[in-house]
Amino acid sequence: MESQDIDRTLGLLWRRTLGTPQGSRGPKQRATIDEVVRAAIAVADEEGLPAFSMRKVADRLGLKLMSIYTYVPGRSELIGLMVDEVAGEQELPPHKGPLRQRMTRVAEQLWDEFHRHPWLLQVENSRPWIGPNISDRYEWQLAAIEGAGFTDLQMDQVVTLLSGFTAGMARASVDARRTAERSGISDAEWWEINAPVLERVMPADAYPVSGRVGQAAGAEYNAIGDPERTFRFGLDRILDGLEQFLTVADTGDHR
Repeated sequence: MESQDIDRTLGLLWRRTLGTPQGSRGPKQRATIDEVVRAAIAVADEEGLPAFSMRKVADRLGLKLMSIYTYVPGRSELIGLMVDEVAGEQELPPHKGPLRQRMTRVAEQLWDEFHRHPWLLQVENSRPWIGPNISDRYEWQLAAIEGAGFTDLQMDQVVTLLSGFTAGMARASVDARRTAERSGISDAEWWEINAPVLERVMPADAYPVSGRVGQAAGAEYNAIGDPERTFRFGLDRILDGLEQFLTVADTGDHR
């Protein structure tokens, strides 16, 4: 990517602060940057990121394909604009309550966003675009744990831990929902179909522990699993660990 594309994309991300960048020379543009980004989000919401293309965005807006490139340098840059746009959809209310409640809200906010826009889980974000909404949210996430006793580096690591765990569990939840939609049958129906064969190849005496646990989980969930309950359980255990970490740090007991 050339430096002028990087500069242009940052200008697009911060367009509401810097002013909307002017497009390339040529006829007057028929849409705004905001309209292009909203159309792109709609395409991704409907079809997912693997099927997302500049042509589909252009078609949705009634534009020619090449005209899209007068708004954004390319597909990856447009995805960066989309990610920042959806990051600004939810309110970032002032933090209140105990630390555990604030950290829970940080994870829940991401959980909700991943389920509104599942394509976010398909975005390569090792070097994300830094836009205003992403920046505001990171500030808000850090503010949730400010003053709790973490060092600055640990604060970044806590936010990364909560974000990564939530993304992983949201991916499992979204995948389970998609599998049910594509197959047209529920987990319970899938098990009923496959149980006779599985019972023949997996006798109880061969898998005594997993058989017992699987039976208990199946009876409780009436499904192969329950990603949201697992998310809640895992989040609680992470928060337990972080609270214990702060207790140990405060007492100086590093055993």
